[in-house]
Amino acid sequence: MDDCIFCRIVRGELPSDKVLETDEVLAFKDIRPQAPVHVLLIPKKHIPSAHHVTEEDAALVGQLHLAAQRVAEQLGIAGTGYRLVTNIGTHGQQTVHHLHYHLIGGRQLQWPPG
Repeated sequence: MDDCIFCRIVRGELPSDKVLETDEVLAFKDIRPQAPVHVLLIPKKHIPSAHHVTEEDAALVGQLHLAAQRVAEQLGIAGTGYRLVTNIGTHGQQTVHHLHYHLIGGRQLQWPPG
């Protein structure tokens, strides 16, 4: 999508503080962090949300999860734990309609989250 902010980041039209990049996935720091570690992980392919993932996207979603593990290790939070969240639709508080995961950690998180 031409006007999708995450697609523009993938294309290099907008800056991001990259943490990890592969051929299929980009991870970058959230501009409004909710914890000491708050990274967004996105597929480079535009998929509107997790609800729109198809059979064709199964391997790509696996790559997102492997990237999350790598980022957690890289940022030193794998041992203590972290949260991996994706929001879907209006009631799920999705604000950017491009599949993305929030990797949040670096402190004790509370439950329930919302």
